[in-house]
Order: sequence, then structure tokens, then C-alpha cells
Amino acid sequence: MNPFHSSDKHSQLKPAQNTCPDQENLSQAGPRHHGKSILGALRQRVRRFLWVFLAGGLLAGATAAGDSYFELSKNLEIFATLYREVNTYYVDDIDPAKFMRTGIDAMLKSLDPYTNYIPESEIESFRLMTTGQYGGIGALISKKDDYVVIADPYEGMPAQRADIRAGDILLEVDGQSVKGRNTDDVSKLLKGQAKTEVTVRIRREGENKPLEKKVMREEIKISSVSYSGMLDKNTGYINLSGFRTGAGEEVKKALQDLKKEGMTQLVFDMRGNPGGSLDEAVRISGMFISRGSLVVRTKGKVKEWEKDYISYYNPEDTTTPIVVLIDGASASASEIVSGTLQDYDRGVVVGQKSFGKGLVQTVKNLNYNTQVKVTTAKYYIPSGRCIQAVDYVGKDSLDRPVKTPESSRVAFKTRNGRVVYDAGGVSPDVFVEPSMVSNITAVLIGKRHIFDFATLYRSRHEQLPASPDEFEVSDALFAEFMTYLRDKDYTYTTESEKALEDFKEKAIKEQYFAQVESHFDALMVEKKKSKEQDMQRHKEEIKYFLAQELVSRYHFQKGRLRSAFRMDEELVEARKILSVKVRYEQLLRP
Repeated sequence: MNPFHSSDKHSQLKPAQNTCPDQENLSQAGPRHHGKSILGALRQRVRRFLWVFLAGGLLAGATAAGDSYFELSKNLEIFATLYREVNTYYVDDIDPAKFMRTGIDAMLKSLDPYTNYIPESEIESFRLMTTGQYGGIGALISKKDDYVVIADPYEGMPAQRADIRAGDILLEVDGQSVKGRNTDDVSKLLKGQAKTEVTVRIRREGENKPLEKKVMREEIKISSVSYSGMLDKNTGYINLSGFRTGAGEEVKKALQDLKKEGMTQLVFDMRGNPGGSLDEAVRISGMFISRGSLVVRTKGKVKEWEKDYISYYNPEDTTTPIVVLIDGASASASEIVSGTLQDYDRGVVVGQKSFGKGLVQTVKNLNYNTQVKVTTAKYYIPSGRCIQAVDYVGKDSLDRPVKTPESSRVAFKTRNGRVVYDAGGVSPDVFVEPSMVSNITAVLIGKRHIFDFATLYRSRHEQLPASPDEFEVSDALFAEFMTYLRDKDYTYTTESEKALEDFKEKAIKEQYFAQVESHFDALMVEKKKSKEQDMQRHKEEIKYFLAQELVSRYHFQKGRLRSAFRMDEELVEARKILSVKVRYEQLLRP
């Protein structure tokens, strides 16, 4: 397995997880009748299932086959009879579909979080997640009180072209009132076949009357590359937010465009990237390493899942210095790419340890247009390590998954001989302490005060006074925001206040509180004063997030990213590393 050293640690690795499924069609017959006839159908299905396994040589011998057949047949029969008896005799009426879904979900939950049942009603949502494509208007929505609000229209999409803005409140969709409806219901009304028209009635800040907008739906394709551009005359930047279908082509085009602009070094940002298609991960990894190099190996219980994934295209660039940004939300396919570049010493990884998902899922078709996404393999990146952090098989005494302790992680080596470890995600070569948002900022974001102020600002200003890279919230604008907050609720309870209240409750029960009440009250007064000063204490942080929201109203998602660059600590560190060639090269040596 390991192309870098002879010691094969394959057998020592813990289970792992990958990201998105390799689609596979599997037509299966299933039970179509209730009552006793279901047992015959189940027996037939079990026999067919076992015959395939026997014919394929996947059962070790006659005894093992017999035991397996008996256990499978017995438990399927128990399940079917239990379902029938409860459905027949339970004191109240049972919704059969809901009852079965509960059982299926609980059964699959006992395996791992990534093995899921997908009913027909959720197929379209699953397709959107894996391909990024749907028919609609191209906007994110969110719930606010009794209404659904436009949270983020995508630049260049039908909603944005129809001048539907972030902060617009949806009143009606095609004449139907949407007051009180949830986001899923409203999303279904907005989505539809491409080239069909939908009429939305909205309430907008600064307008006296509701506005009516007619929008022609299109086939919406959400890009995996959220943004690419030059940070300076030498440094290119690519933000990869997912591994949807076509992600490889998007990255290839971004690289080619950046080279035309003079890029000689690259920051490749996969922070917050939850993963996606395994094939796209292999394609993107192969852009930076020699053709024919091993990217990932998968190994499962079924022989067909023992595969080597090789870089099969000519690379785009094997020499340009690269810094890869990851964090705790970088998972699966993003861990394959970052881990592969690290194993080949092709780039310096900066940020925080990644999520640690080393399992591969495959989608199998079931009856009645339903599907199951099932974990079929573990994956191993070029050094031979599996970065799966959690063991879902070897659970603890409370039946909880076990996280592999640091002391149990096995050492591997990169091509240059640097030591890397398995079973806990991809560890960065340069760790950057993650930024923590203050309580006051979190509340201002969570209670939508920053969002709503940006909506108000946009209604009063047709243009932003500066480009996304240069715009800053002035002290005067911050004072305007403070005035806006005067009649708004942005109170919050800190952990220390919760601890003090807990102390008070226990002290009263133990009849000690009277002796310390004056000290307690004085402490609470000081705590209140401190909280009142939070707005000024965290002024720069609040201005930073306020600037991003304001920029997004004029320059959309790409503008928001560019606005965030100035105080992005991981990005600042990446640029420092790239600016000193000696340090960059040292980081890639043992």
C-alpha cells in the first residue's frame, strides 16, 4: 500500500470514512404485500441474496454459509412478524410508513452516522447535495418569526437578476400565502422545472407597499469553487467549498486562469469543506502530483471495494508552492486531497486538525424509488494511513463510539520522510489557534441584528463607498449601528453567570446563602458592568463581521469572502510561509 516505506501498517488502522457516494444502480425486488405473504417474499429475497454471495465465493464455507443464512433468515422473519403483529393489535392506529422509518433509522444509527436511508421524498434534496443542481431561483432562505426571508441570493442567478435582495420577506409564492410555513415548504414552492415562471410577493425594508417579482426558474448549479482570485501579484487563492460533480473541472479552470494572471504560488482553502465525490477528490489531487501516482486505496468487506485510485490525467502543476488551509470542519474528500498533498510533500498544510472521516459511502437503489447510503469501505491515503478518528464498531461500556486516543495513533512517513499519524484526521504542518467569537458578537449574529442592520443600510444606500477588499466599518457607522441596537434585545447569559446561579440555588438549599448574599450581589453587579462594556471591548471584531454582511449586500458571496481576508489569521500565516522560500522548504523536510 505504502509507496514511501516498506512497513505496511494496513492491518493496524482503525475504521475510516469518505465523503460522497459512488452512485451504483442495484435493482432489488422487495415485499409488496402485508400479512403472511411478506414472509415468503422475505425468504425468497434472502435466498437470492445468499446465492449471489455463494456464487461469488464471498462466504468462507458451507458451515459459515449455513450459520449466516440461518441468522439472517431468522431475524428477518422475527422482524416481519413483529411488524405485522404490532401493526395489527396496537391499541391506536399506526402510520405504517412512519413506524417503519423509525425502525430503519434506529437500525442504521447503530452502525455509523453516514449510513442513511433516503426515502423518495428526500431524493431531490440528496441529488442537490451531491451534484449542486436543482431547478429554482438561486437563493438561500431562512426563517424569521412567522415568515421566511431571503438570506443570500446567488450572484448571476434568477433571483438576483430579478432584484430580489437579502432581507426581503416572502409574503406569497404564486398567490399562496407563506406566512407560518417552514423553509422546507417554501423551498418546494420556489423550486420547479427550469423555464417555468414563479411569482413572489415580498416586503422590503424602506418600501411602503409589497413588491411583486416574476422570476423565470433555471437549472441552478452551485459551484464547488466559491471564489478564486489573486491575493497579490504572485499569490493565487482558490476556495473549494465542496466536491460536487464537476468540482475537478472548476479547480482546473481556476488554476489556469490564475496562471494567466501571473500566479507563482497558491493558497488552496478547504476550511469548512465537508467533502463530496471520491472521484472528484482523486481528480483534484492528481492535478498537483505526477500522473500514475496513488491517491487513495479503499478496502471493504466485499472484494469489489478493494480499489486503488490513481491520478489518471496529466497534472496541471507539480512545482508551484502550495499552502493548504484546513480546519476541524474539513472532512472526507477534503482530507483525501490535503492528506495526499501532505504525504507527497507537495504542499504545507496550515490550520487545525481536520475532522477525521475515513469511510466511503455508496448509494444503492431500493424498492419504490428509495435509496440507502451505506458505508462500504475504509480509505487509506498514500503514506498508508487511515485518518478515521472514531471507531464505530468498538464502542465503550455506554455503547458510544470510541475516539482513538493520541497515544494509540500509528506513525507513518511522507515521501521526504516526515512523520505523520493515522486515526485522527490530517494534522496541519503549521497549527494556527482557531479564532473564538466573543459572546456579544455571537448574540448579535444569532439574533440577526447584524443581518437586519445590513438590510436597513442597503435600503438607504445604492452603493458601497469602497471595494470589498478596502471597505471598513468606520467609527461613525459603528455608532449608527449602536443607535440601531437601542431598542433591540441582545442580552445573553455567560457560562460564569450560569455557574453563579447554580451556586446560589445550591447555597439556598444548604441554608448558607444569607451569609454570602451581599458578596454574591456585588459580584453580579460587577458582571453586569463588564457585559455592558462588551460592545466596546469587542468593537473591532463586531466591525469585522458587520463589514462582511454589508459587503455581501452589494458583492454577494465572493464579496463576503474577500472582505474576510483582512483578519483571516490562517490566511495571513499562509502568506507569510509562501513569502519566505527557505521556511516553506524547511517545513517539507524531515
